[in-house]
Amino acid sequence: MTPVTARVTARGIERDVWCKIVFALLFPALCAGECIPYSQARDHIGETRCVSGKVLRIKHGARGVMFFDYCEDFRVCPFTVVVFPGKLKDIGDVRQLENKTVEIHGEIKKYDGRAEIVLDHVRQLSGEAALIPPLPKNYDVEKTGHYSAGTFSHPKAKQSTSKKKQPATMPVEIPEDEE
Repeated sequence: MTPVTARVTARGIERDVWCKIVFALLFPALCAGECIPYSQARDHIGETRCVSGKVLRIKHGARGVMFFDYCEDFRVCPFTVVVFPGKLKDIGDVRQLENKTVEIHGEIKKYDGRAEIVLDHVRQLSGEAALIPPLPKNYDVEKTGHYSAGTFSHPKAKQSTSKKKQPATMPVEIPEDEE
């Protein structure tokens, strides 16, 4: 091997190593290894892992928060996925994941006695779940289950409430101090 060929080969290897390092830093969840079943997620709290399971239903919570239910009774389920309304536009229409097997990558956290992963980016999903469509343009997070672009109206002025002052109906007697 000539010195020029050795230098070119070394540069190629060095470039490959740097590419792998950058990929691992940008997508650490994808480097975590095989997915664990959702029933074992509680044993891996604090770790960045891939968790898989069939989503039985997507539940709409308060203020547009969405939850993936993996069990019939969500109160006894050991794992859930949480999607906050501000992230839905970036992730897509997660309602399409109902009745599908979902692989989600991320840090497993403990919340309210169970394990959960917060879904922030669509790149956390893999398999068939990674191909979810974007949200419909007229989807309104605040009106769960209703799809309306809404109508514009000027805000209504607040009506001030004033309490009516009423005169005393009987004289007020003040006891005298005893000395």
